[in-house]
Amino acid sequence: MIDYKLHIPGPVNVSPEAYQAMTSPVMGHRSSDFVDLYNQCQPLLQTLFQTSDPVFISTSSAWGAMEGAVRNLTHSKTLCCTCGAFSDKWLDVALRCGKNADALQADWGSHIDPMILDSRLATGEYDLVTLVHNETSCGMMNPLEEIMQVLKKYPNVISVIDTVSSFSAVPIPKDEWGIDVLLTGSQKALALPPGLALLSVSERAFERAEKIEGRGYYFDFLEFRKNHEKGMTPSTPVIPLIHGLLHTLQSIFEEGVENRHTRHAELNSQVHRWIEQKGFELLPEKKFASKTLSCVRNNLELDVAGFVKALREEKKISIDGGYGKIKGKTFRISNMGNETVDSIGHLLNQMDEILPRFLPAG
Repeated sequence: MIDYKLHIPGPVNVSPEAYQAMTSPVMGHRSSDFVDLYNQCQPLLQTLFQTSDPVFISTSSAWGAMEGAVRNLTHSKTLCCTCGAFSDKWLDVALRCGKNADALQADWGSHIDPMILDSRLATGEYDLVTLVHNETSCGMMNPLEEIMQVLKKYPNVISVIDTVSSFSAVPIPKDEWGIDVLLTGSQKALALPPGLALLSVSERAFERAEKIEGRGYYFDFLEFRKNHEKGMTPSTPVIPLIHGLLHTLQSIFEEGVENRHTRHAELNSQVHRWIEQKGFELLPEKKFASKTLSCVRNNLELDVAGFVKALREEKKISIDGGYGKIKGKTFRISNMGNETVDSIGHLLNQMDEILPRFLPAG
């Protein structure tokens, strides 16, 4: 039985009310009851995505939609913007799908430079760009609006943007910025259990997909659209999670979307103040730091593994001890989902109590 509070970069804590919503009785996924549930979600999802395009609900992690986007949308070559573990993996996924793909590589913690992206796209080699908006592995948020301004210069290049850990926490106006495919998952800022991917697809992305062979079935955008028109999903959906999704969407609009954005920014600043007060540093440049989590550089030679273990065992709080090649060289603290000033304050106070034991003597 898990008896600790999650402050890792995902999954995050799920509210009792969301769990309660997921106890609603299961229904037939081809029934009018399910159509009603699906259609109740749609206008809320479209408002949150800031789009007039449909928003599809996929029973999968976001990786399913990310791989599906590559299969649906690339004909010549994909340019994967890589700047952390998950964007690096997207390049690997594209290559494993048998697609021609290159990397626009930035160091972990550094952002994708729009000017460099511009110069790569000017070659005319690429018809698809993938980008992770908020790289949880290194706590860095890419300058998405500026990147989308570059992409507007290249009408033959389709954009696919992973917003798994930023969606609903910061403004991402899909239609205004011209994003072709915006995708996210349920388990991070939306504060639901893992198991749902949400994606919105533009008309010109559909037009591209119609010309692509080998799209597969499970993540075929055209199958999603065909079933969406009937208020359904192509395959059997995880119905309890969709009940939870409807509850979460209603809760977000009760709070107010702008209030939600403000809350995440304020909690993020609260963590940043603690980092500075203790003498730690952020891994990314502060102007590009994530608003939903903090990746802290271990410049004080903290025993990260010992600190994380003690925090979990003694204080019943779980943070992350760094990811991949920067494990131990960094640690990560999440402020996304349903956190409050009080809950983040409690986290920081508990960290304060044990931190000195794991810093070098003297």
